[in-house]
Amino acid sequence: MASAPTKAMLPPSAATAELAPLLPPPNAAFSVSFNASLLRSRLRSRFLGLRLAEVPKISALHGRRSRRDLRIEASAAEGARPTVLVAEKLGEAGLELLRGFANVDCSYKLSPEELCTKISLCDALIVRSGTKVTREVFEAAGGRLKVVGRAGVGIDNVDLQAATEHGCLVVNAPTANTVAAAEHGIALLASMARKVGQADASMKAGKWQRNKYVGVSLVGKTLAVMGFGKVGSEVARRAKGLGMHVIAHDPYAPADRARAIGVELVSIDEAISTADFISLHMPLTPATAKLFNDETFAKMKKGVRIINVARGGVIDEDALVRALDNGTVAQAALDVFTEEPPPKDSKLVQHENVTVTPHLGASTVEAQEGVAIEIAEAVMGALKGELAATAVNAPMVPAEVLSELAPYVILAEKLGRLAVQLVAGGSGIKGVKVVYTSARDPDDLDTRILRAMVTKGIVEPISSVFVNIVNADYTAKQRGLRISEERISHDGSPEIPLDSIQVHLAHLESKFASALSDAGDIKVEGRVKDGIPHLTLVGSFSVDVSLEGNLILCRQVDQPGIIGRVGRILAEDNVNINFMSVGRTAPGKQAIMAIGVDEEPSKETLKKIGDIPAVEEFVFLEL
Repeated sequence: MASAPTKAMLPPSAATAELAPLLPPPNAAFSVSFNASLLRSRLRSRFLGLRLAEVPKISALHGRRSRRDLRIEASAAEGARPTVLVAEKLGEAGLELLRGFANVDCSYKLSPEELCTKISLCDALIVRSGTKVTREVFEAAGGRLKVVGRAGVGIDNVDLQAATEHGCLVVNAPTANTVAAAEHGIALLASMARKVGQADASMKAGKWQRNKYVGVSLVGKTLAVMGFGKVGSEVARRAKGLGMHVIAHDPYAPADRARAIGVELVSIDEAISTADFISLHMPLTPATAKLFNDETFAKMKKGVRIINVARGGVIDEDALVRALDNGTVAQAALDVFTEEPPPKDSKLVQHENVTVTPHLGASTVEAQEGVAIEIAEAVMGALKGELAATAVNAPMVPAEVLSELAPYVILAEKLGRLAVQLVAGGSGIKGVKVVYTSARDPDDLDTRILRAMVTKGIVEPISSVFVNIVNADYTAKQRGLRISEERISHDGSPEIPLDSIQVHLAHLESKFASALSDAGDIKVEGRVKDGIPHLTLVGSFSVDVSLEGNLILCRQVDQPGIIGRVGRILAEDNVNINFMSVGRTAPGKQAIMAIGVDEEPSKETLKKIGDIPAVEEFVFLEL
C-alpha cells in the first residue's frame, strides 16, 4: 500500500536510520568497508582527491567503532596510495608497474602467523603457488583486503569461498605462462620417451651405456590430454606437429574447439585405456584430487607413459610408484608434486623410470616477466574499481563484454541505490525484480554483473556491507533478498546491448508515493544515452534526468512558475542544477519534476521547496 502523500523529507542520516530495519543485521565479517562508489558519485569529503577510490564508510548503524576500525580508517586517510603485499618473488617488470601505483611490500617466506599479522595493513596480496591464502587470512584482513592476485593459473592455494564471503576479488594470470607450460610438457614428453635425463646422469657418472637407454618414438602414438584448457590445447597443437594422434578428455571443453585443431574429445575411460602417453592439465579440485589412483592405473594400457605439469595432487603418488614397479606405467615425467618440495627420500622422485623437474612449467624468462606484468595489471585494475576479466571468484565476463556493459553497470547500481532510498519502511525488502529490455537474443546478453550491481545499490545505502561482483549473490542470500530477472524483447538494433533496465521492489510503502507502480511496487527505470546513465521512469511518470550528483523528485500540480520557483530556491542556497526534467499525466494535472543537483541542499532549502503550495510531495536522493 502507498503511504499518504507527504511533504516531509528526511535528511540522509535520518533516512539511513529509518531504513535500518529493512534488512537483517549485517554479518560481523563486514563491519568495516571501503565504498568506492561514494567517491565516484562525487560526494564531498576530505578523501575526494584520492587516486584510489576507497573512502571509509563506517555505518552509523553499528555504533561504537573498534580500535581496528579506527586503524583501518586512519590508514586510508593517510595517503592515496594503496599497499600491496608481494609474498613470493615476482618479475621486476611487474614490481615496477606496482611501485608506480602503490606502496609495495615484498616480504617472502612468511609464516601463516606472519601473513595474518601483515595482511590487516594491506589492500592487495600477490602470491604464487607456495603461499596458502586461508580463511584465517581473510578474517585477519578485517575487511581491508580487496584483491588477491595469483601469479599463475592454479588457485587451489586460495580459499575462494572465504574470499567471496569477505568480498575479496581473486584474480590470476592465465595467459602469460600458457606457452611456457605447454613447452615444458612437450620437453618432458620427448625427454622421457628418449630417456634423456637418465642418459645424462649416466654419462656424468663416467659411463657409456647406449644399449641401456633405448627410447620409444612419438610418431603415430596416441596422446591423451586430460584437461583441454589453455595449456592442454597448446600441448595438443604441438603434439600434432610431432606426428602424434591426440585425443582429449574435458567435460567442459567445447567439441568444436577441439575439432578445429584435429583433436577428438572422448570419455575419461576411453582416454586412459587407449593412450600410449597421458598428459595431465587439470586443476586440483575435490573432484580431481588423487583421480589417478590404483583403480585408474588398472584401466590403463600396460606400458603407458605419464606427464604431469598441472598439479601434483591429482596423482596418488604411492599408487603411481606401485604402477611403475609392476610395469603398468613404463615411465613418468613430473614437474609437480603433492608436497613441494618433495621429501628427499621420496620413492617416486628416486625411481629410475621417473624424470623430474622442480615445478619449472612457467620458468622461462619471457613467462616470468609476462606473468608479473599480467598479475600486476589485474591487481591495479581491481584496486581502481575496474572489472577484471581474469577474476576467478566472480562471473567470467570477457573484456569486450565488460567494456560494452560499462555504462549499464553504473546505471544498474544507481537504479538500485535510488530505489532503496524511496522505501518508507515496514516489513522490509524481500522481493526484487530486475527487468531488462533488449533487442538481443537472451543467450547474447550476460546480465550477471548487472544483477550484482543492482544488489550493490540496494544493500550498501542501508548497511555497512561492501558489495561487489564477487559477493553480491552471497550477500543477497544471507539477507533474504529474492532477486529475479526478466527479459523483454523489443524491435531495435542488437548492436545496443540494452534499451532499458527497470528495478522493482515488491509490495513496500514508499516515502514518495508517485514512485509506486499500478501493482504496488516501487518502480524505477533507466537508460544509457550517449554513454551517460539516465533516469527515465519513476512509478508511472516519465522523466529524463542524468543520474549524476544527487536528485530531487517533486510531485506538483502542473501549473506555470513552479520550475522557476524551485530553481530560485536552490540558487539562493548556491546549489547548482545540472539537469531537470518534467513528466506529467495531462496538462493542468499532476507532474513529476526530476532535478539533478551537484551539491546537497540544506534542510532549510528543502523545507522551502516543500512549502510551495503546488508541491504535493518531494524527496531528496543521494546517488
